[in-house]
Amino acid sequence: MPVPHDVANINLAPEGVRRIDWAAREMPVLRLIRERFQRDQPLKGIRMTACLHVTTETANLAITLRDAGADLRVCASNPLSTQDDVAAALVKEYGISVFATHGEDNETYYRHIHQALEHSPQLTMDDGADVVAVLHKDRRDLLPGVVGGTEETTTGVIRLRAMAADGALGYPIVAINEADTKHLFDNRYGTGQSTIDGIIRATNVLLAGKNFVVAGYGWCGRGVASRARGMGAQVIVTEVDPVKALEAVMDGYRVMPMAQAATEGDIFVTLTGDLNVIDRQHLEAMKDGAIMANSGHFDSEINLKALTAMSEGRKRVRDSVEEFRIQDGRKLYLLGEGRLVNLAAAEGHPAAVMDMSFANQALGAEWIALNHARLEKQVYELPQEVDEEIAGLKLHAMGIKIDYLTDEQKRYLTSWQEGT
Repeated sequence: MPVPHDVANINLAPEGVRRIDWAAREMPVLRLIRERFQRDQPLKGIRMTACLHVTTETANLAITLRDAGADLRVCASNPLSTQDDVAAALVKEYGISVFATHGEDNETYYRHIHQALEHSPQLTMDDGADVVAVLHKDRRDLLPGVVGGTEETTTGVIRLRAMAADGALGYPIVAINEADTKHLFDNRYGTGQSTIDGIIRATNVLLAGKNFVVAGYGWCGRGVASRARGMGAQVIVTEVDPVKALEAVMDGYRVMPMAQAATEGDIFVTLTGDLNVIDRQHLEAMKDGAIMANSGHFDSEINLKALTAMSEGRKRVRDSVEEFRIQDGRKLYLLGEGRLVNLAAAEGHPAAVMDMSFANQALGAEWIALNHARLEKQVYELPQEVDEEIAGLKLHAMGIKIDYLTDEQKRYLTSWQEGT
């Protein structure tokens, strides 16, 4: 029976298989989970819709979910992140429905989400909460059949918690992003390396000596700031949270408002999940030749409408680099259309990091499939023991051993009788 799909070129499948296999070498935790899932079939017969970046790493998660017994459909969570050879391979070689093409327009993006929902999912898996949003706005008829979902991103979790607080959330969600083995590693080390990778691939500029502005000092911002400093850049941090701003100062960075940073920066990266972090007044103050990139979630962090309105011309000067000629003669450069630069201009996070993130997704799907009957329509965190299991598997795969508490030490830590 043909697998429902919409991909760019099904004949790209062989190259996709080769790259999926390469990523799998760096994903030992997911491999171990997949082996158990093949035996236990915890998702047998469950219809799933996954809205994720269609990359080699995601492909290994999709294969794991398929091997757990899920009836899976995949669509893209970003128009520029789809790797067309991977999408083709998932359909042709692995029998998984995929609706995603690189560079798809907004209409096609949402059509693909609707196609991925046509089999009436019981579980959803999101990277930015777009599937949840479409279900609640356009396909409320499907909501009664959905028993739960997972969400991978900081931005998505914020949206879903707002829905839950308003009583608008239609089913329980597991906040994968809150797991330590996700945000402490994926957000910091993954975003840190892949953002720098995207900027360098797009521009080939030397970072050493540049004023590098990081907007937002969450885990993603911390990762980008540390990697930029490691490349020799002079890092400036902008923040609205006084605690995070203080932490950035203590970590050795200059901290200032964006209005001041705009006059000094050579390269700007936004990592906040908010909108208009770089706004018109900041664009007006930037140096000639300033480079802007976004590594938050959506393309709203840089005010693109204002940038366009200020410009008397624009052109693509390199792959993933667009030049805006401002009316006063300055030239400003935007990377990856303001979308995630690590995926628009590079290949996303390294597989070794996504190994843990997708282990959380896989085990999160299993947990909610087993426990949904007792859950309310709220946002939940994965149990700590799942987090620790993933960390333990990762250490085991790396050949690293750690100490364990003795019974005496455990008693001491849980006792109040013994003092100093």
